[in-house]
Amino acid sequence: MEGQAILNLKSFINDDFVNVVELIYNSKGRVIITGIGKSAIIANKIVATLNSTGTPSVFMHAADAIHGDLGLILEDDVVICISKSGNTPEIKVLIPLIKSAKNPLIALTGNAESFLGQQADFVLNTYVEKEACPNNLAPTTSTTAQLVMGDALAVCLLEQRGFSSRDFAKYHPGGALGKKLYLRVSDISSVNHKPAVAPDTHIKDVIMEISKNMLGVTAVIEDHKIVGIITDGDLRRMLTKTENFMALSARDIMGANPKTINEDAMAVDALELMEAHDISQLLVSNTTNNYVGVVHIHDLIKEGII
Repeated sequence: MEGQAILNLKSFINDDFVNVVELIYNSKGRVIITGIGKSAIIANKIVATLNSTGTPSVFMHAADAIHGDLGLILEDDVVICISKSGNTPEIKVLIPLIKSAKNPLIALTGNAESFLGQQADFVLNTYVEKEACPNNLAPTTSTTAQLVMGDALAVCLLEQRGFSSRDFAKYHPGGALGKKLYLRVSDISSVNHKPAVAPDTHIKDVIMEISKNMLGVTAVIEDHKIVGIITDGDLRRMLTKTENFMALSARDIMGANPKTINEDAMAVDALELMEAHDISQLLVSNTTNNYVGVVHIHDLIKEGII
């Protein structure tokens, strides 16, 4: 029932929806969202979504509004009132007060003919035929519809603003989500060891370099440029193929043209590259293609990117 109610919302996207997006987008103030009961909880979620996507918003409880919280509303603010029936007593008291201050009023309601619907400047219709509650009482389908309409509004505003993943990172700096959006390869590689050998380095010294730095890899460097890579796997394959390996040097077992990544790339891009080529490490270069370090899949696990 809730799924069908969401699909039905498409028929309610009309000129009022477009005008609401334009109104909020061009507003110099904030969006004040109010409601009571379950609608108030939905209002809180919509406020959080708008704030995190570049539209400053504030929640105002409808019951508290008529006991002093009306002071939250400033001159340039836009007010969205959420109510399934549009005739709740607290809403009927609140609406004339908002109208007297001449703030634009948007109704997000399931009853466009209600007191709220009639008084609002614009109506976002969230009509549902029936609640999913078997008694048709507990707000279920109606609150789902309110939530989806709020998301639709937020996404349209996000696109209007050209809100990018970089902008998103500014508002979500914490946790794994934030790290995916702002953590760069250099943030990881700069604290790692920087294993490196020359093409003519003896195999014994190659093994010691890999063991010493504990990254399972070493770069093969010539004139500061990456010319190859040697991994733990290359050493194991060497042992199975060569009996007199003590005569070998780095160039004899290195992999040429290894996968690399620029230090300014996002850490999540390093993960995608590793997954695409089924490898555990990437050599890191700078803007002049000089070797600057290594990023290991274990680093990405530790940072919560995976």
